[in-house]
Amino acid sequence: MILHPGTIAYDQWLAIYRGAAPRLDPACASGIAASVAAVARIVARGEPVYGINTGFGKLASVRIDASDLATLQRNIVLSHAAGVGEAMPVPVARLMMALKLASLAQGASGVQPATIALIEAMLARGLTPVVPAQGSVGASGDLAPLAHMTAAMIGVGEMIVDGNAVPSMRALEDAGLAPLVLGPKEGLALLNGTQFSTAYALAGLFEAERLYRSALVTGIVSTEAAKGSDAPFDPRIHALRGHRGQIDTADALRAMMAGSAIRASHRENDVRVQDPYCLRCQPQVMGAILDLLRQAAATLVTEANGVSDNPLIFPETDEALSGGNFHAEPVAFAADMIAMALCEIGSLSERRIAMLVDPALSGLPAFLTPRPGLNSGFMIPQVTAAALVSENKQRAFPASVDSIPTSANQEDHVSMAAHGARRLIAMAANVDAVIGIELLAATQGCDFHAPLTSSAPVERVRALLRAQVSTLLDDRHMAPDMAVATALVVEGALLTEVGALPGLAA
Repeated sequence: MILHPGTIAYDQWLAIYRGAAPRLDPACASGIAASVAAVARIVARGEPVYGINTGFGKLASVRIDASDLATLQRNIVLSHAAGVGEAMPVPVARLMMALKLASLAQGASGVQPATIALIEAMLARGLTPVVPAQGSVGASGDLAPLAHMTAAMIGVGEMIVDGNAVPSMRALEDAGLAPLVLGPKEGLALLNGTQFSTAYALAGLFEAERLYRSALVTGIVSTEAAKGSDAPFDPRIHALRGHRGQIDTADALRAMMAGSAIRASHRENDVRVQDPYCLRCQPQVMGAILDLLRQAAATLVTEANGVSDNPLIFPETDEALSGGNFHAEPVAFAADMIAMALCEIGSLSERRIAMLVDPALSGLPAFLTPRPGLNSGFMIPQVTAAALVSENKQRAFPASVDSIPTSANQEDHVSMAAHGARRLIAMAANVDAVIGIELLAATQGCDFHAPLTSSAPVERVRALLRAQVSTLLDDRHMAPDMAVATALVVEGALLTEVGALPGLAA
């Protein structure tokens, strides 16, 4: 895949997350060369320039001799590689590397062509640095995690190769690659930036988009199980309010329900006037989620196409300008939005599960079992869903409202984007399980309406599950059934059965 830095689309970042190996447009070479040449001219002038011939952070006033510039850059990498905790998942770490590649290639960072080439080669050959995931406050760049990435490039630390952790120097040698020798400013250019936070936020966004779509599918199966109405999906309702996400969501829900014999069976003389909100307000709630995710996507794609290290090099004037592009406030806000969206996807799904197991609301047997009392049916899967939803609510407190001074108060306001973004994958895993439980419960509910069938898309989804999980007639070990259903959600298998659904790509 060829990347054109500054104009890389959402779908390209998604492809990298899923394993594609990116390469830069060769046209980037001239800008990269001009940038590194400008750094050489700046060094030759001998004037103090932050990060090139000075210390870092609070030590910016300390002047570094020309003979020590290479040591300065190596020292910043080793000293800043101070992360803790579990390693980044390989797909997220690769995405971080690709983000850094795209940033450096824009010719404002002063790095050598060899540095660019090494990142490209590592991505192409499956060499992924082991990067502890804790230790960034999301300002002055994601320093600790990016230092671990850079340490691997100079032969320090470990890399994941074919699923195994090996010493970085050995991994490079085995791949026929030489460790990077850092030039002036290069250590800082590699460490400074928002790529760790942005990679995690994008990963959370990709998962949230899949979960939004999956919940549309299970929401319609639940609507059919409860013999709910499709009247709330009428386009005239949503046109009057005007929100794009709501309109798109209602259109998708209505299309998935079209042709249902279950719906036709209660279209006339149904004593119920309105469905519960968890069915009736799906376009409004899920539509608002879609709009929110689209806004987060716009922010993150902009960030992914930007340059966020410091100082920035302007070759046309041989200037190195210090600024604050490393401050990840936009990423922090986007991550908080995604966290809220994940909470609400799971919350609405859990409410539909609770509705289905309650005969007063669904009209179905209690807890979706033919012989309630002797059998508990779906009693405890609903409790599990409730537990997961509550856990996500606790995790969704906005990270961006927090700050703590660092570097002896030189860096006195930080974004906490790393925290806000890093929680999203775990939150998404909770929602996977909730939607998996809803898939089981809703399919079970539809079974009670036999021989009536739903629409073609819903029946394909039900058949997909029933190929692996039989109807629950009497209590059995529930965890294996839940694991199968959750796997179908994680794999996106439901989405292949229903056709196109609204999404985030422009």
